[in-house]
Amino acid sequence: MTAITRYAHPLRFYLLSTIIPWTFWFTAAYLSHRPPDRPGYAPLDGVLELLGLVSPMIIAFTMMGRDPYLRQDLFKRIFNINRIKPVYIIITASLMLGSLLLAQAISLLFGHSIDQFSLATTTSFTFGLFPAWFLLFLAPMLEELAWHSYGTDCLRARFSLFTASIIFGIFWVLWHLPLAFIKDYYHSNVVDTGWIYSLNFAMSLFPFVILMNWLYYKTGRNILMTILFHITAGLFNEMFLTHPDSKVIQTILLLILSVYLIYKDQTFFFNCEGREFEENYSGG
Repeated sequence: MTAITRYAHPLRFYLLSTIIPWTFWFTAAYLSHRPPDRPGYAPLDGVLELLGLVSPMIIAFTMMGRDPYLRQDLFKRIFNINRIKPVYIIITASLMLGSLLLAQAISLLFGHSIDQFSLATTTSFTFGLFPAWFLLFLAPMLEELAWHSYGTDCLRARFSLFTASIIFGIFWVLWHLPLAFIKDYYHSNVVDTGWIYSLNFAMSLFPFVILMNWLYYKTGRNILMTILFHITAGLFNEMFLTHPDSKVIQTILLLILSVYLIYKDQTFFFNCEGREFEENYSGG
């Protein structure tokens, strides 16, 4: 039995990772719309947001903690940096920045301002009592220590990489849903900009997941690479004065790249079973 096939409880993991965060976040959404003069609501709102964010990681670690093999596998996937080809590190660190800058450049052809390349002085959202910039680093770490410690492999043990990525993409869209109701939160502000940009956020998760999983397995299932990739996605989108239309263009660019990678390496995405996949592709 290989490591991937030991991640044996996807239904339990995904049900708990939905129900528990949703409970915290829908409560936070309700409190965020209460009158601002009510004492104590702002601190509680921030705590609820954080609890919802950290709970999938706690669920994943709890499920792995019962199995010494999985604990050892987790340790190896965090510290196996020496097995990673440098090209994948470069792609991980630069892909989201490069695609965003290219998208902004393309948007100039449609009349958008070159001011998009200016650095932002504030973030586009708030996070309770915590600095929003802090969330841009914290959220990817907490999420990927759940999604790529247990969540991805438990799907990959049963489905092709492509199918597992699509299933997770659907889950991830739904998982973010309560955040759209929390006042001044990033996802709520996206909804306020219009349905096209809300739809773009949902659709952008699919090429993002495909590319992140491609990097994850090409780097020997290294979790740090997924954390770095996730951080760059949020950080660079907040770093510049990017117009929402440019984010739509970025989604299209990432989708084109995803289709290209899938077409180029169909065996990698479609044909391998869990055991064969791990043996043939771990380490790139």
